[in-house]
Amino acid sequence: MTQWLLALAFDVLVGEPPNRLHPVAWIGRLLAWGRARSWASSPAGLMAAGGGILAGVLLLIVGLAAAVSWTCGHLGWPGLVLEAALLKCAFSLRGLAGAAWGVTAALERGSLEEARRRVGRDLVSRPAEELSAPHVASATVESVAENLTDSVVAPLLFFLIGGLPGAWAYRVVNTADAMWGYREGDLEYLGKAAARLDDALNWIPARLAAIGIVLSAFVSGAAAGSAVIGAWRTMWSDGGRTASPNAGWTMAAMAGALGVTLEKPGAYRLGSGPLPTARHVHRAVQVMLVASGLSVAVGLAILGR
Repeated sequence: MTQWLLALAFDVLVGEPPNRLHPVAWIGRLLAWGRARSWASSPAGLMAAGGGILAGVLLLIVGLAAAVSWTCGHLGWPGLVLEAALLKCAFSLRGLAGAAWGVTAALERGSLEEARRRVGRDLVSRPAEELSAPHVASATVESVAENLTDSVVAPLLFFLIGGLPGAWAYRVVNTADAMWGYREGDLEYLGKAAARLDDALNWIPARLAAIGIVLSAFVSGAAAGSAVIGAWRTMWSDGGRTASPNAGWTMAAMAGALGVTLEKPGAYRLGSGPLPTARHVHRAVQVMLVASGLSVAVGLAILGR
């Protein structure tokens, strides 16, 4: 419990370490190194290579996390601080909110080019060069909602289940999916193991995060009752409209909470109402922060038992 609270304090007060010191960046380099040395070219070979690289990196990182956790348990309070710092690196609340606020600030200044650059660099993988201002806002809200699962709820849940090794096992799979989980070129097959495993690991966290958004919808700026009801209804009606079996749940709940439509042109439309504006991005971040707080409170209650 203490590690969890310290990790949250580190996240809020300190934020992300520089890339050269960030374990997630090291994991990304390991995955890239493995991919660069793969000789596979056939679909079956690429799937085997992707699964093998992922398994190797998982074993390495989980083993290191277990060794560090064991060592920290014998170091007293310095070990407690070190374990909390490593747990903090497995999730990001301040970084997610900061990225969304950066896009919002650019939109409010009328700087569409900067908003496009920020959303494409910090939040989404889709091409952003031609997005309109409402679609930039939509992409930002979608990312805030989806990353409530990836960046907050899931890593904390897996820490609750498996300690530091559990949190970092999840982070390895999620990082591999973020790098390889695309249906294009050799990634269609190389990333299949990572994508399927990420879907499985996120199945419960995504639905818990979506319920957290529903319960937090009262801060969305609309009447509390209608916002909560809208989030609940839209979650159930539109949550299955995305290609991902998980991402649509939180995005649809957020669309209902804000009373807007979230749209990735050519892929999906979630909710009803107008496309969002910068004002809705602010509200989405507020909902996400409250939902994160609820998730942490539930986790602490479980740990306390």
